[in-house]
Amino acid sequence: MAEKGNGGVSSRLAARRKEKAGEKKEEKKEEDGGKVNGNGKNVANGDAAVANGAPGEPGLEKPEPMELPPFETITGDRMDPFSFRFQFKNVEYCSGRNKTLLCYLVDQSSGADGLLRGFLEDEHAGLHAELAFFQLILPQYDPSVNYTVTWYVSSSPCAHCCSKLLEILQERKTLRLNIFSARLLEAEEEEGQEDTRAGMKALAGAGCKLRVMKPLDFSYSWDTFVEHEDERFTPWEDCQENYEYHHEKLAQILE
Repeated sequence: MAEKGNGGVSSRLAARRKEKAGEKKEEKKEEDGGKVNGNGKNVANGDAAVANGAPGEPGLEKPEPMELPPFETITGDRMDPFSFRFQFKNVEYCSGRNKTLLCYLVDQSSGADGLLRGFLEDEHAGLHAELAFFQLILPQYDPSVNYTVTWYVSSSPCAHCCSKLLEILQERKTLRLNIFSARLLEAEEEEGQEDTRAGMKALAGAGCKLRVMKPLDFSYSWDTFVEHEDERFTPWEDCQENYEYHHEKLAQILE
């Protein structure tokens, strides 16, 4: 990873935050003008209460309350294209992207079970995808086996996951972990941000390879982990620009 001067990185990040702050204000104005119902359609503010299940005009049928699925971690071989495009989009602000998708490759030394490949997500789950991986995909550890684990994740690990992953790496001496993140997690509180950054830096110090996903990584993940039905991956308009932003930010965290 190329080194950059602190001044250049800081000024770029500051300009980027200012630009994104303006975008968030515009999005807020649009949200204030109407709400979105469960079918993805805009409804006027006067109809919002009815759309959310509150009592409405006499004679109008009250919608059935939405029930969340049971707490679970979803695993599989290939995910649907919409989930990949939405969850892996490397935007700075991850509004609405409240779960983690983790694609994995596990290469084990000869004599073991060979290459493992798949994905998991932590929707409505109490256990984050990073930790669920070691419970569901790689629960057993053989110190005589060399493991190379590569993750392509929609968002970098939180502070708690960084702490737990550090413990795992310290216990499993023959396991090498590579984490390629579409975007970097940002906590709302500054204290939370500092904890997350410290956790990522500690992971890197323990030998974990941390990198931001490049456009080529998105294309590879699409081909390897998505049920794309021979559709080619087309990067979104600002994919390269957003990669450069997160790349500079990660370099600043790890320096």
